[in-house]
Amino acid sequence: MPRLRGALLSRLRPDSAFWRRALTAGVTRGPEPWVRHSPPVFGVLFAAALPEVRRRVEQTLRRVRGPRSRVVDLLDAAEVFATYGRCITEALLLASDRGYTVVSRTRGVEHYHAAAAAGRGVLIVTAHTGGWDIAGQVLGVVHPAGVVLAMQRERDPEARAIQDAARRRAGVQVVHIGDGPLDGLPLLYHLRRGGVVAMQIDRVPPGMRSREVTFLGGRWRAPEGPLALAALSGAPILPVFTRRLGFLEYEAVVAPPIRLSRRPTEAERDRAAAEMMGAMERFVRAHPTQWFHFTGEGPVDEPAARRGAAP
Repeated sequence: MPRLRGALLSRLRPDSAFWRRALTAGVTRGPEPWVRHSPPVFGVLFAAALPEVRRRVEQTLRRVRGPRSRVVDLLDAAEVFATYGRCITEALLLASDRGYTVVSRTRGVEHYHAAAAAGRGVLIVTAHTGGWDIAGQVLGVVHPAGVVLAMQRERDPEARAIQDAARRRAGVQVVHIGDGPLDGLPLLYHLRRGGVVAMQIDRVPPGMRSREVTFLGGRWRAPEGPLALAALSGAPILPVFTRRLGFLEYEAVVAPPIRLSRRPTEAERDRAAAEMMGAMERFVRAHPTQWFHFTGEGPVDEPAARRGAAP
């Protein structure tokens, strides 16, 4: 019975292949009212069916905005799952042949122009926030030539294949990292050609070193990979975070660039890590229900500052 229950819960997870197939079928053949209005309902059902994940979301919300009443915790957690359902559905909708397009807005685009001025490529750091799965299209407002999105491999291989196929159809380039120390080489090559790479910093892929920073009032692990790539390539680090505004409408918020020398000291790496996580903290404090932090990764429960192998 426990094994059967575990298998059922695995199928019910919002990142499972079961739901990705169901969503794909819905956005391909469903009427527009269904496509527009059903995703938040499924998102709230996820929250009800996965109490452990919901508790992690509530804990994250308390980190971001401080303690609230139980009712407010539940409502905000439901909004996180509802927004997630909307975003993942709209990502699949954009990859369908139904003719939908995304409306993108940008705040702080001048910071991108400052970062790109040197011609060494731009290393965008972002997170699992509203619109992250279509970041290549949302960030197209910032960089019209497109963005290579570096992502940790998803838990469910079949679900990953479904989502990757949708990303390719939508014109989003994806490089998966976290399987080995050479995963970053295509990203380094792309940057050295003057391209743009986007990496997520709210989770640390297996095998990647992390650096301890202060984040949301506590100690947090930030991935070392963006710092290593920035030092090797000479590309500035540009914090960019996306949020959902409405149906197929998203905004990219761009922060000032962060620069590292080609041979940075530990103090310089610490400073850069603190700056990029500081930019993320400002964003999630302003938009707490737009952060999809379902895994519980990040907080430091022990004093080790760096762990794992080199990226």
